[in-house]
Amino acid sequence: MKSLNGKVAIVTGASRGVGKGSALGLGEAGATVYVTGRTTQEGTDVDKLGGTVFRTAEEVTAIGGKGIAVACNHRDDIHVEKLFKQVAEETQRLDVLVNNAWGGYEQMEHDGEFTWLKPFWSQPLWRWDAMFQGGVRAAYMASAFAARMMVEQASGLIVNISFWAAQKYMANVAYGAAKAAVDKMTADMAHEAEKFNIAVISIYPGLVRTEHVLRDAQYFDMRNSESPQFTGRVIAALANDANIMSRTGQVWVGAALAEEYGVRDIDGKQPRPVTLETS
Repeated sequence: MKSLNGKVAIVTGASRGVGKGSALGLGEAGATVYVTGRTTQEGTDVDKLGGTVFRTAEEVTAIGGKGIAVACNHRDDIHVEKLFKQVAEETQRLDVLVNNAWGGYEQMEHDGEFTWLKPFWSQPLWRWDAMFQGGVRAAYMASAFAARMMVEQASGLIVNISFWAAQKYMANVAYGAAKAAVDKMTADMAHEAEKFNIAVISIYPGLVRTEHVLRDAQYFDMRNSESPQFTGRVIAALANDANIMSRTGQVWVGAALAEEYGVRDIDGKQPRPVTLETS
């Protein structure tokens, strides 16, 4: 029996990358997964990386769950409200929200230059706006709608995808500031939601073999990299943890949780947990 049969999840920004991997990991465990994102046609994303919400939903169903694609721009409040209304009407519950939608990754490489590494005074301001609108604010909005459903059922898990840039300098000021905001939001939301048995957690993946990373692989050391689905498997294990409230309000490294839960990557490997010192 699959551990998340009968459970309902929403994964934002799931056309590709960690979002898609999160949806697949939850689907693999038997969950119904609402897959959201802006990309509905192949090749229409800014960086031409491929992937759509419909393809992800199909793969979720193929792997053992039930994938439901919802075209949603998480910077549009009306889109987000409609998403949660649809979930409430169709399932009457919500067990897991994964806030993965993000912005600002576009054009990391431009005219042969890896622009991500430029100092803040040389970065375009749209990158800051994209991260805070498409990432931080989007997570706040989705969490607010999710919490309203979870409070009524007195249970739920909200996972914010974050990273070590929240705690140390990692070459891009806007990225670090946005991830720090996500982690603070995790801590404070957990404080308010705890009495309703709702856990709020930040997860730090390692180096994930997303479409972006694979395209720019020459800039990365891939030896301890993770598949996107590895994060999804960790989230599925969290969602099945009877003692999940002991983890609420905290930052957890995905690979470290995997070691605790006995979760392995899709290739059978056990990625080493990245630490503050080794990140």
